Amino acid sequence: QEGVSSLKGYTDIFFRNVMASGVIPQITCIMGPSAGGAVYSPALTDWTFMVKQTSYMFLTGPEVVKAVTFEDITQEELGGSTIHTKKSGVACGAFENDVDACSRLRDFYSYLPLNYLEKPPIYNCDDPIDREEEMLNRIIPDDSNVAYDVKDVIKKIVDYGEMFELNNDWAQNIVTGFARMDGGTVGIVANQPNKSAGVLDIESSCKAARFVRFCDSFNIPILT
Repeated sequence: QEGVSSLKGYTDIFFRNVMASGVIPQITCIMGPSAGGAVYSPALTDWTFMVKQTSYMFLTGPEVVKAVTFEDITQEELGGSTIHTKKSGVACGAFENDVDACSRLRDFYSYLPLNYLEKPPIYNCDDPIDREEEMLNRIIPDDSNVAYDVKDVIKKIVDYGEMFELNNDWAQNIVTGFARMDGGTVGIVANQPNKSAGVLDIESSCKAARFVRFCDSFNIPILT
């Protein structure tokens, strides 16, 4: 009976995650070990970030894995930031330390509205919206078989050349992230020619689709 009651606490949290989905942006930052039932909620939120070398996400720890499979594995190998940013795609980014995480998350949060009824925030911008970039005339190779970095194109057309890229280590054949144009938030979705020729596969399709759904929920225009 006690076990059932404690599990109800998890379901209450999951229920709120689901009901808030598409209503308010949900952001999680893992700054330490997160295991068992507590790890489901971060995976249900819109964006999950981790801190390198100190944060872990797994359902069962190394001791349980060893007892069942007789395999020795570390916490980092089982559910560290490297695994979730590069292989599983559960985490959309990893920070160097807690201070860096708080600073970067403030930057990330500045791109988003508070809820689905609001428009994304608009900031004063000194970067001229009508500026010309001559490099765009020659940045794409004449030979269609030669790859180029689409991030170079993005940096030339957004405000101050700044973009907050998401899932940059996972499904690298497509680029997603937030930037600003004339002070307003835009979502970026771009095939990356220098990674697998920018061809869409299962992981990159899931990455792009999830990002587009988020932008659609929170009134963020998409540049693609």
